[in-house]
Amino acid sequence: SDEQVIPKVSAAGLHNLICFSGKRSGATDLQGWENCEKGLKRIIPIAEKHNVIITMELLNSMEHKDYLCDHTVWGVELCRRIGSPNFRLLYDIYHMQVMEGNIINNIRKYHPYFSHIHTGGSPGRGEIDESQELYYPAIMKTLIEVGYKGFVGQEFVPMQKDKIASLEKCIKICDI
Repeated sequence: SDEQVIPKVSAAGLHNLICFSGKRSGATDLQGWENCEKGLKRIIPIAEKHNVIITMELLNSMEHKDYLCDHTVWGVELCRRIGSPNFRLLYDIYHMQVMEGNIINNIRKYHPYFSHIHTGGSPGRGEIDESQELYYPAIMKTLIEVGYKGFVGQEFVPMQKDKIASLEKCIKICDI
């Protein structure tokens, strides 16, 4: 149960625990927020006690059919409703490019709600290099400018034969 997992996460020296919103299943935005609030408000006091941030991942609902937390503003509103610094968002750049674009402006506007970032090339979730439509040096520069202090995880699917070289190249792209 969550009551047992959160203390274990803390004891391991970790500070972020990733969660998902689940499926919309015909719910309106309001019903979705209320359903998520109900579950999250039960565990947030435990997370606060153990200094763990519950981090909900933003996913695209094109590839993850019916996923509820599929737009930045939806996740931000849920953060506002929860009202705790121990509930934040995992801003997945690939997924949000698919759903809404406007990556740099959304980072500038909503970065206080982000506790973790994922990368991925778009289209296709490949390397974050010149083969795709996003310019990651500018995105990373924006994260620095806004004072983002969390992790940036490389979550692309390597298309190159040498997977390690591919990862090394993508790390260098993000090393601003």
